[in-house]
Amino acid sequence: MRIVSLTCSNTEIVCALGCEDYLVGVDDHSDFPEDVVARCARVGPDLTVDIDAIAALKPDMVLASLTVPGHEHNIAALQAAGLPYVVTEPKSLTDIEQDILTIGACLGVSDRANHLVQQLKPQLAPTVRPSTDFKPRILIQWWPKPVIAPGNNSWAHDLIEAAGGINALGHDDCESRPMTDEEVAALNPDVIVIAWCGVKLEKYRPDVVYRNPVFSTVTAIQKQQVFCISEAFLGRPSPRLVDGLQQLRQIVDRLQPAPR
Repeated sequence: MRIVSLTCSNTEIVCALGCEDYLVGVDDHSDFPEDVVARCARVGPDLTVDIDAIAALKPDMVLASLTVPGHEHNIAALQAAGLPYVVTEPKSLTDIEQDILTIGACLGVSDRANHLVQQLKPQLAPTVRPSTDFKPRILIQWWPKPVIAPGNNSWAHDLIEAAGGINALGHDDCESRPMTDEEVAALNPDVIVIAWCGVKLEKYRPDVVYRNPVFSTVTAIQKQQVFCISEAFLGRPSPRLVDGLQQLRQIVDRLQPAPR
């Protein structure tokens, strides 16, 4: 079977299902597993993939996505070219589990997909914490200027709650949205997590957040509680969200008051 994946998350799902040998092409942003993507043809950035390059690979299936505004143009182009495709559009952790099952069925490995989902369920389940635990208000930054943060219609919201925190933008019924600095300050999060999309972890700059004068009264700034988690572990709807949840749990744990 010949598969082309147009997003990092779908590439990672295919590999987690043990079907990495099916991949013949991936988008330019797919970077994991490194040895797999290194041997695959590149078909362009996820928002502007090269349809001719995809067609030249003669795929049996193209794994597309609607997780980012602009992806819909890829779908229209795939349709126009008559290429076979499957689209994922997850919003919640439950949706991601269903996507794994869907992709597994397309690849003919439904048993593996069911097994993978059953492995992930307990790892992504909410942490059982004492009722006395402190629940920090956490704001995840997908982007710094303007700040873009996830609302309650997102897997990031589910991850924050599973870690034992409160999504600072959880009252907003959106997947994510831009915010003014004044809005961020008014939310007064206890924690800001930098997970800038498309930026390597080593390029994250907490100082950009700390030195913003509008944030000077924000608890996260005053208590030096700005943390970095790679977007690869929070922003991609793939099995690696387990790693992102673990890092969020560690943040929540360290903010608990010391026992008396």
